[in-house]
Amino acid sequence: MAEHPKFFSADNSGTSAGPYVLRLFITGASPNSIRAVENIKLICEQYLQGNYELEIIDIHQQPKLAGGEDVIAVPLMIKKSPLPERRMIGDMSDTQRVLKGLGLANNS
Repeated sequence: MAEHPKFFSADNSGTSAGPYVLRLFITGASPNSIRAVENIKLICEQYLQGNYELEIIDIHQQPKLAGGEDVIAVPLMIKKSPLPERRMIGDMSDTQRVLKGLGLANNS
């Protein structure tokens, strides 16, 4: 939809690890892409509030960004930091799986 990536960021005051830097690759307004955007925004606000930077990239609008990340399926979210880098494919509807990928899963 948009010609430029969309950034959603929050104030990361009081954190020691720095913000979570996330890149979500989507394909326009497909149902899976819309669900992925909605789901990851909810997860970020609930679990990373004040400590994240989310970039949403439509691979149709910015194919070079997708090529530079070896995007082979979408929706794809890449956690760039904190390290290690992690990749998650899907609509981000499985909150526990996303939290595990972010390194935030409850170990109980």
